[in-house]
Amino acid sequence: MPYTLTESSQDLMPFTSGNGPEGDNRWTLNFGPQHPATHTTLRLVLELDGERILRCTPHIGFLHSGFEKLGEHLNYNQYVTIVDRMDYSAPIYNELAWHGAAERLMGIELTPRCKVLRTIAGELGRLQSHLLCVGAAGLDLGAFTAFLYGFNEREKIYDIVEFMTGQRFHTSWTRVGGLNMDLPDEAVFKRMVHKFIDDTLPRAMQDVETLLNKNRIFVDRTKGVGTVSREDAIAWGLSGPMARSAGVARDIRKDEPYLCFADNWDGQGTKAVDFKVPIMTTGDVYARYLVRLEEMKQSIHIIRQLIDNIPGGPVNVSPEGKETLPPKDQVYSSIEGLIHHFELIMTNRGFEAPKGEVYYPIESANGELGYYVVSAGENVPWRVRTRPPCYINYSIFPKLIEGHMISDVVAVLGSINVIAAELDR
Repeated sequence: MPYTLTESSQDLMPFTSGNGPEGDNRWTLNFGPQHPATHTTLRLVLELDGERILRCTPHIGFLHSGFEKLGEHLNYNQYVTIVDRMDYSAPIYNELAWHGAAERLMGIELTPRCKVLRTIAGELGRLQSHLLCVGAAGLDLGAFTAFLYGFNEREKIYDIVEFMTGQRFHTSWTRVGGLNMDLPDEAVFKRMVHKFIDDTLPRAMQDVETLLNKNRIFVDRTKGVGTVSREDAIAWGLSGPMARSAGVARDIRKDEPYLCFADNWDGQGTKAVDFKVPIMTTGDVYARYLVRLEEMKQSIHIIRQLIDNIPGGPVNVSPEGKETLPPKDQVYSSIEGLIHHFELIMTNRGFEAPKGEVYYPIESANGELGYYVVSAGENVPWRVRTRPPCYINYSIFPKLIEGHMISDVVAVLGSINVIAAELDR
């Protein structure tokens, strides 16, 4: 762990030590950015009295990626390759939010088949993210086996994602008005998903629960640590498991439903998928861990409702609107399809979005992920702004660890599930 043994400035926080003159036992400790427990490029400057934390100053922006600025130079389909890199623990979420915003701006209604496939992919992404967070919660506190239980199942999700999209990690799967590709074989896809949600994942979750839920060390290290009150969760704008573990009953899928979470999603009166929103009131690290476990079970329930009822038909809206790419068979077999394809992808061509501004949020694994888009009527946005849940949730971190020991920093940071690329502004 990189550290600096120098006396900290006395004007940061008035403190009187019981063992001598004011501030004689205060030191500054740099926690990260090359610390394994930070998971990523974060730097925390800790003001310490011995090993007790008096103050924390977090530093962000070590990636310098310029994600939002890139959105003003790439068209609405090209930018999907950039949003993939934001929350890289579950890239599909960024795609759903980005193209959802573009489609709201352009007034595009997705096909029922596309909505179901996007919903399934989103819940697989939630499982992907929570498996990493829950596994790392054990890893950070010394339970390496719990991490293996979670990470092994993530590999199976990658197999499913690769089959769906052709890529394992940065999928770039969605497009304005649909998807890059339909399922190559629906029967094989259903078998893969059923095996995962009916067999391998439940057993792995049971292993994690058996190992950690009543483990004396894990419980002592997480209960009562990093507590957030309901009032603070609302005041700081927290969302996702961070807020729900503190008693805030807010879930975008319920409050502002989209895709298959909305009634009549197929235009034929079909009800929204059924699921429950897990809520706790203690707001500590242990509560956030339990909320994520239950959310994984609810994601399995959602996928089970959809996997055997995938509608037929196209995954893309009609290309007549000149906003979606034509099917490949048309590109290869007709001059009209070939012309349409090149009209959309050539740098000096492409479709133009109407003038206006929209905000489109979804419920990602870490909370409310949304895109605010301003269009000047061109083929690229005039302004793109991301509402990243990690950035908002991380803002309360200094408050959570005040008065705790250095060893508690790891537990609290892991429970927020910070992804550095979402912090990069």
